[in-house]
Amino acid sequence: MKLTRLSGSQTIPKKNLVVFPGALGDFICFLPALEKIARVGGLDLLARTEYGDLLPPTVTTRSVECYEISRLFVPGAERDERLKCFYSSYSSIYSWMGSSQPDFVKHLQILSGNRVRIFPFRPSSSRIPMVDYYLSCLGERHPREIFPAIPLRSDALSWIQGFWQQSGLQERRILVLAPGSGAAEKNWPVQFYKVVAEWWEKRFGKVIVLLGPVEEDRGGIGNHWGHALVLRGLELAKIAALLTQCDLYLGNDSGVTHLVAALGVETVALFGPTDPVQWAPRGKKVTAISQNVECSPCVHSVMKACPHRKCLTTLNPVDVIGKLEEVWGDGEQQRSPP
Repeated sequence: MKLTRLSGSQTIPKKNLVVFPGALGDFICFLPALEKIARVGGLDLLARTEYGDLLPPTVTTRSVECYEISRLFVPGAERDERLKCFYSSYSSIYSWMGSSQPDFVKHLQILSGNRVRIFPFRPSSSRIPMVDYYLSCLGERHPREIFPAIPLRSDALSWIQGFWQQSGLQERRILVLAPGSGAAEKNWPVQFYKVVAEWWEKRFGKVIVLLGPVEEDRGGIGNHWGHALVLRGLELAKIAALLTQCDLYLGNDSGVTHLVAALGVETVALFGPTDPVQWAPRGKKVTAISQNVECSPCVHSVMKACPHRKCLTTLNPVDVIGKLEEVWGDGEQQRSPP
């Protein structure tokens, strides 16, 4: 293991710690910045543990909701021997958490020996694409052609091979729909998705509907999908493997939409109250659709209280199908079997 020389005879491993508190869409946008940090040494990540499914095994992932983080917000943390031992073991620490919390910043600076860089989780300007913002924190000024990279796990690839055969999906054209997101206000109406599902199954092949725990908790969204194959609660590694086998994807501004775009799949993303300039997923085959109504994009508080949601409710399924036909062409594109 490479070592970094400090004052006197003390040495510490050349290893970096990254603290990132975001949801899945945030994390996919963050991946190019994480990769940049990983190039200069080993890497430990404090984030949501499920993100380990989307990272190489060389990255150790632990929950950001741990003692080493929560204690930083409490007075006296700089005297905590457990924290001293933990933070002094890293040559560099990067945090996108706690920038507006004076105690957090002070404690982390002291405990790390000032080997820490703390950034705001969101940029001051909402018109900066999130991938570009996270990279700019590390000094990358022209990142437009940089895309997130997702390694696929071997066990997930084995699973998808068996699943594809058991479900009779060989030689079928697959459209994946993800009708949910972390905020219901960002979701295109479910009945519109069902119109798209009926169109695809009549014209091309099979529809897979992906539902996560948020959609299950809200209820209703998983009912009455006709002949579509509805999948619930898959871990991220399996979702990634499945998405690589679909021909076309339609979803809201969500974490899964960012994931499928990063995997290089033909992606159509629907935007309503959020800004596609800031949040359009980064990938080589991405089409973002927005009505561009006069009141969008809107701030979070307005989005939560909007009485009409016309940025999404006036987005007609016929128009979306027209865009899908434009993207998909004649349906003769070839996809490699799993």
